[in-house]
Amino acid sequence: MRLLKYSFLLLFIVACNSPKAFYDYDQQVNFNQYETYSLFPDLQTGLSQLDESRLVNSLNQAMTEEGLINSGNPGIYVNVYTKEFQQDNRNRVGVGIGGGGGNVGVGVSGGIPIGQMDTYLELTFDFIDVEKDVLVWQAVVESSFNANAKPEARQEKFDKIVAKALEGYPPKK
Repeated sequence: MRLLKYSFLLLFIVACNSPKAFYDYDQQVNFNQYETYSLFPDLQTGLSQLDESRLVNSLNQAMTEEGLINSGNPGIYVNVYTKEFQQDNRNRVGVGIGGGGGNVGVGVSGGIPIGQMDTYLELTFDFIDVEKDVLVWQAVVESSFNANAKPEARQEKFDKIVAKALEGYPPKK
């Protein structure tokens, strides 16, 4: 029974920390036609230069694993942009005051937040048909992000984010 409790706790912790992805694509497009890609010429991710380099490294490696070739004459452009936001997932300490007499009771309570707010990144991956200049596939990935993490941990986080984004490419019709 104890092992079952710890298994559920571990599963809960892992599930909360993994990136979440949402996909959309043009149903009329044959994705098998795309064999080459290139990063969007005016790529502005919104990340620091070091984090952008980590992201591009992860993206190039994952695209190669998908069988796509980085080319000067691409079939699709890959554009990535980010949005950082904070979410209040903090624990709280409850404080309450109460009193009463007879059959009447009155109470007031409140919560005091402990710790700091969690930082999240939302990365949007756009695949744009170069010839038609239209968006054909998109993934939006939300993930927690520690801005104070070591470089190795940051690279590992971008590897996970890109892997999650490309799970939906090419789309299964």
